[in-house]
Amino acid sequence: MNVLLTCAGRRNYLLNFFQEALGNSGKVFAGDATMEAPTLQEADESFLLPPINHSEYFEKLLDICQQNQVRLLIPLNDLELPYLAKQRDRFLAIGTIPVVSSPEVVDICFDKFATFQFLESIGISAPKTYLSLSEARAAIEKRELTFPVVVKPRWGSASIGIEYPQDEEELELAYRFVKKSIMRSFLAEVSSSDADRCILIQERLIGQEHGLDIINNLEGAYINTFVKRKLTMRAGETDRAITVESEELKKLGEKIGQKLGHIGNLDCDVIVGEKGLCVLELNPRFGGGYPFSQMAGANIPAALIAWANGEEPDPSWLRVQANIASSKCDRLVIVRQ
Repeated sequence: MNVLLTCAGRRNYLLNFFQEALGNSGKVFAGDATMEAPTLQEADESFLLPPINHSEYFEKLLDICQQNQVRLLIPLNDLELPYLAKQRDRFLAIGTIPVVSSPEVVDICFDKFATFQFLESIGISAPKTYLSLSEARAAIEKRELTFPVVVKPRWGSASIGIEYPQDEEELELAYRFVKKSIMRSFLAEVSSSDADRCILIQERLIGQEHGLDIINNLEGAYINTFVKRKLTMRAGETDRAITVESEELKKLGEKIGQKLGHIGNLDCDVIVGEKGLCVLELNPRFGGGYPFSQMAGANIPAALIAWANGEEPDPSWLRVQANIASSKCDRLVIVRQ
């Protein structure tokens, strides 16, 4: 049983979780577009990969998986998911299981307007969302939308290009600024597929933000939901959090997991406020909030390995202890030369 993490970047903690879960029964490899990525320094073996949008990316990835008998492929970048979802059968044919959802599920999560439509269709609250300045202004005039609002990319990642305008003038400036920012970033290619509607204007909700890890197995069957209250954020990721026991939020996670049918972990952001529960985002991958679940007793890497082996996971891997607070910190690794 060998595991490969792609777009591994700085996720040393996830590499370590898989190494601990495997013990002496396999290796954990890591790939990235730069050999200086921190996670590559601690992997059992590291691989230099082309950029995701390079024509040879998946040929290279397939070759690595075949040559190194990779059983589980764990993608960690939003931009990789749509491509990998369409290539899933090619990996299965060589004995590698990509932990990626179907193209339809990935599209629902990656396209934030599609996320809004999906949540509405299953009766779950989401922020009011508009695809153009004219639609948002009309809603403001009707008092269906009030300042402050949120302006963000429709196809977003890593909290790039999010602004919070307070009035009409700021809304105009923020919209133009976000559009320019997108077109100068790695989001330019996907955003150009609908350039006139690549920015969303949403209501800004006030309340306590929570992160959910909604766990499905490799067949897309719902397993459990882990709930964390976010304490602080840093660079768009949860920096400190505490696990909480909330039947209401767990039922929300169960409904999403069953209706969406994703594979593996779904990272979900929820605001708990005056309007009740409101879902902000769905990301079908290990998110930056997962380590807080692992620190509280969960072990989804071990569960994924068990499922890939046709075994039942230890039930203790699929639950967390409440009131466990933890915090991320930076550390240094020597870069291999």
